[in-house]
Amino acid sequence: MRREPPGMSAGASRLPATERASDGGSRYRLRDLFTPLDTLLVSGGDPRLALDPRDRVNAYGCAPSPSPEIWNFASSTASPISKAAYDRAALAREELVHKCLFDEVEVAFDARCEDMRDELRGHLQLSPRVDIVFSPSGTDSQLQALFLARAVLGAPPVTIVVGADQTGSGTAYTARGHHFSSMTASGISVRKDGAVAGLAGDGIALPLLDTALGTAMRPDADAPVLRAVEATISRGAPVLLQIMDSSKLGWRAPSAACLDEIARRWPGKIQVVVDACQARLGRRRLRSYLERGYMVLMTGSKFFGGPAFSGALLVPKGLSRAIDRVDGIAPGFFDYAGRSDWPKAWTTLRSRFERRPNFGQWLRWEAALAEIGSYYAVPGDFRTKALAELAAGIDSMIALSPSLQAVPAVHEKAGVDDEEFAQATIFPFTLLRDGRPVSIAETSAVHRALAADMNDGISGSAADRQVAAQRCLIGQPVRLERQDDAPQAVLRLCVGARLVTEAWSADEAQARRNLQHVLDRIAHVLVKIELLLDRAAGAVSPDTPILGV
Repeated sequence: MRREPPGMSAGASRLPATERASDGGSRYRLRDLFTPLDTLLVSGGDPRLALDPRDRVNAYGCAPSPSPEIWNFASSTASPISKAAYDRAALAREELVHKCLFDEVEVAFDARCEDMRDELRGHLQLSPRVDIVFSPSGTDSQLQALFLARAVLGAPPVTIVVGADQTGSGTAYTARGHHFSSMTASGISVRKDGAVAGLAGDGIALPLLDTALGTAMRPDADAPVLRAVEATISRGAPVLLQIMDSSKLGWRAPSAACLDEIARRWPGKIQVVVDACQARLGRRRLRSYLERGYMVLMTGSKFFGGPAFSGALLVPKGLSRAIDRVDGIAPGFFDYAGRSDWPKAWTTLRSRFERRPNFGQWLRWEAALAEIGSYYAVPGDFRTKALAELAAGIDSMIALSPSLQAVPAVHEKAGVDDEEFAQATIFPFTLLRDGRPVSIAETSAVHRALAADMNDGISGSAADRQVAAQRCLIGQPVRLERQDDAPQAVLRLCVGARLVTEAWSADEAQARRNLQHVLDRIAHVLVKIELLLDRAAGAVSPDTPILGV
């Protein structure tokens, strides 16, 4: 495989390695840590992190430094970094530089990553027996889960993906052990959809959308899961079952009853991994998954609002012994992980990987931990109240808007207490004109226009121009297939942790005013959508100048 030259884009590369260590690992010089912080924050990831040379934002519209002027309701996709998180990353870098004056960079970095595992376990109230594997993104974590499942099950599994139509786009590749991009986070060029050497296998995609019902979740979501598992086991293959909690539209599947039946019928033949990359589940529910022996995929960059691309795989302690003793490692998988990604307790497995610090991944997690800690420092009663009040307000505004149609929410009420996440935090809707959904192209153009200052693009009153000028981010369009009609796109208003953190006040009246201020901003966003649809009058396309595309 070909390694890129040093001059490649920062968003797609690793930082340059220096001389080789005697054990085959990469030695990083201290000077690498003096790279500008903004550059570090977008390093060590795949091309999705690359900054547009004109606007200096990534594909999600987020800059590497704080952008407080942009209103953010896009946590299902990505969030701009906050000042508090940016300051934490800056301080963490300063502290590591100081430690590296007295120790090797790799040794100091490894120790800091282990401290971060302890901090994350503390915030999530996890047992010390839960292991944490860091990665550049939730998509990379899916490859880690596949690699570990092979060790636990003793044979290459078939991956069954529940909610394949509402997970990250890379899952279609990672489920089969294929490269999901043209470059890995360690800066190695690969062929997208090519097999990861030694890791490739079969995958089964199970969608959640009922195409015959438009935008609704299929009512029998458990049935295809059971059929797929039964058919795969009958062929003699073990299963890696990736379940959904929650999807891009806030859906979860299969049900707890379905998972109980699977455990009863096929013990020892299935490893479950939970796609919780959105991190929209209560801590008790999270612990219940781990107690059942499930691995859990999560990120610090969705609900929690850390900068895009900070992945983690939570591993219940019962799996660690089998994992650490794994003999054969897929050769292509070495391109996706470094030694510090693995817990220190996994000494045997760690020794097989290069000492390759990923400074960008680390700093993005430092920023995410700042957000996670701030969120859980807010009293639980207020977190619950805030999410409930915001949910009620957003539902009401979408229902009253003539050009928006809500996508039905689906929540499983039975089973584990989901704490504040009993409330929806993702609010999907379609755009309408004359009662019919607008095209995918127009929906995408409206989404992009929301992030732009449209003061010059929309004529009207001073109030209208003020609304049009405000830049705001909402969740990217999700394409939904329909059985007897053209596909349509769904946009999403999202409530993230930062909205709750910033609204909290010990003064109850002030906290109430803060929540109302959030709802006022959301109303502003919906008015801007109405203005864009009205002024465009059906003439919007991806190339329409009026939308600033």
